Amino acid sequence: MIATVEGTVSALTADGVVVRVGGVGLAVHTTAGTRARLRVGESALLATSLVVREDSLTLYGFADDDERGVFELLQTSSGVGPRLAQAVLTVHTPDALRRALATEDLTALCLVPGIGRKGAQRMVLELKDRLRPGVGATPAPGGPPGWRDTLTQALVGLGWSTAQADEVVVGVAAAHPTAGDADVPDLLREALAQLGRTR
Repeated sequence: MIATVEGTVSALTADGVVVRVGGVGLAVHTTAGTRARLRVGESALLATSLVVREDSLTLYGFADDDERGVFELLQTSSGVGPRLAQAVLTVHTPDALRRALATEDLTALCLVPGIGRKGAQRMVLELKDRLRPGVGATPAPGGPPGWRDTLTQALVGLGWSTAQADEVVVGVAAAHPTAGDADVPDLLREALAQLGRTR
């Protein structure tokens, strides 16, 4: 996975930017808000998510890790692909989205082009508990060490889906707010126990 892209902005496009990295221009899809903060000729550092399809490789760029994490979590909801997930983040900041889900604000969710009332209800049902206020899909800068990523990768390596791993890690993180890298073995055992009960 390409986690970040850092280079010089060589062009602004209708749906993103071109970032020149080591002599190669990478087309990166961004939200309008992220694109508005970038200037041609200036350096840029974007958190990125690579979406792989049979006929394409598409790189999506974000202002920070939290926005990227929300983008990836959104796609675990039924019917939400990368373009719709990006549309959600064009209309709502990650925190605004958390509030809309937590309060079941269907009107706010329906402001996103492509999301109707049924789609909004489905998002609330599937994401409300996973993207609630105060809980991020990835650790925020300055927050706890990256043990959550380590734990997620371990669970995926053991055969669970990314969605299953993300869900249980959010729960474990909420139960152990002061956990650190040294606690990963114990946290992994707890996560495995929870996953075992759901099978």
